[in-house]
Amino acid sequence: MVTHRLWRVLGLALGVAACGAGDNISAQDSQAIPSAVSRRVVNQQIDGSRRTALVDAAARVAPAVASIRVITRQRVNVSAIDAWFGVPSEQSQQSFGTGFVLRADGIIVTNQHVVAGAEEITVTLADGSDAVGRLLGADPLTDIAVVKVERTDLQVAPIGTSHDLAIGEWAIALGNPYSFLLGNSEPTVTAGVISATGRNIVPTGNQVGRYYDMIQTDAAINPGNSGGPLINGLGEVIGVNSSIFSSSGGSVGLGFAIPIERAIRVAEEIIRDGTVRRPWLGLNVAGPNRMEEWKRAGGVVVMNVAEGSPAGRAGFRNGDVLTAAANRPLRNYLDWEAVLLDLHVGDQVTVVSRRDGVETERTLISGDLPTVVAEKVRILEGLDLVTVTPAIRGERQLSTATGALVFKVPAPVSREVGLFQGDVIVGIDRTALASAQDVADAFNAMRPGTTFQLQIERDNRLYSLPLVFR
Repeated sequence: MVTHRLWRVLGLALGVAACGAGDNISAQDSQAIPSAVSRRVVNQQIDGSRRTALVDAAARVAPAVASIRVITRQRVNVSAIDAWFGVPSEQSQQSFGTGFVLRADGIIVTNQHVVAGAEEITVTLADGSDAVGRLLGADPLTDIAVVKVERTDLQVAPIGTSHDLAIGEWAIALGNPYSFLLGNSEPTVTAGVISATGRNIVPTGNQVGRYYDMIQTDAAINPGNSGGPLINGLGEVIGVNSSIFSSSGGSVGLGFAIPIERAIRVAEEIIRDGTVRRPWLGLNVAGPNRMEEWKRAGGVVVMNVAEGSPAGRAGFRNGDVLTAAANRPLRNYLDWEAVLLDLHVGDQVTVVSRRDGVETERTLISGDLPTVVAEKVRILEGLDLVTVTPAIRGERQLSTATGALVFKVPAPVSREVGLFQGDVIVGIDRTALASAQDVADAFNAMRPGTTFQLQIERDNRLYSLPLVFR
């Protein structure tokens, strides 16, 4: 009855307005007016139902999403015949990823693995224009990188928080899985929910990145989405899409994103310093070979405390069991690594440990890695060495107590000499070398054409490298 009355009043009003205009309305026309209005109202209701929170959230962030195209040079195996005809052993390859605008002056955040080894970076912005990208810096450990384009007044992605995520709330992934191959710059939007938080992914193989305390979502994340934003229902970035679990290479509903707080912290350090300073506490804990013991131990077992380290000064000992840190329970070494990953140099962290059944709370102040602050000795072309000290031995978990740690080695030198970052030079022709300066003195005394055996420690094993000094 109410609806019927509404239509009658509306129809009368329409009729009066029409009559006022001097038009004659037939009975048939007067019956058609409510039907037309009804259709318009229904259409408005349908349009309203289509404009959901997800639509608004995606629309809020989409203008800040960028596609990233990377050109790298890859060494390929070339047959003798191909080499004869001049086929190069290095070829250019292109790959795609995603990023989002952090600052209006062209600062874009993405994954480190998206831009790894890049010789050229092209950023396609939301308006479809291309810009040359310049890599400001990248951190393999957290898998975060920062790219700069020479643009101003870019739309910035709204930043939220991952600290209050509710399991089951909406999660929306934006990215460019096929870049310009889809023909436009509009990002792909996939929706799901927050499946879990605080996920630690066990490192496998030669994996460099450490994916700890991750956000898990079933929103589809595919190759090319890496580096794009994961957003909440309000259109705020809560994470950086980074990895998936998949046997096929495509999404199977197991996607993971780096918490936005970590991504912003790393990005800001890169913007300010060009690199990320790693905090050091000076204690090593039982690793993956002891994962099955965590329930029995009730925490993380300390295996080594470096001499003179923050942990050593705080009174930690081998055999202590860490049960909590930074107000987070510690179940296994992955939880401990997650705490370290979010520390700055100079941060205070409260650690609860158990010894002989008694729990104690201690506060540590993180410092710089001993290898970073150690004096560097340069030999050859850009090969930097540092002297092994008790602190450096503890930092790198070395077997040898003396020698020269390879802190940095250029790729050409590494290929020619066979030395890698992290190797320790312990002797030449079976003569022990105790320091980086000893190694430099030995090389300076050599004449061109001298052949010698370089003794090194690598992964706690001793090797000999036959070399010729040139």
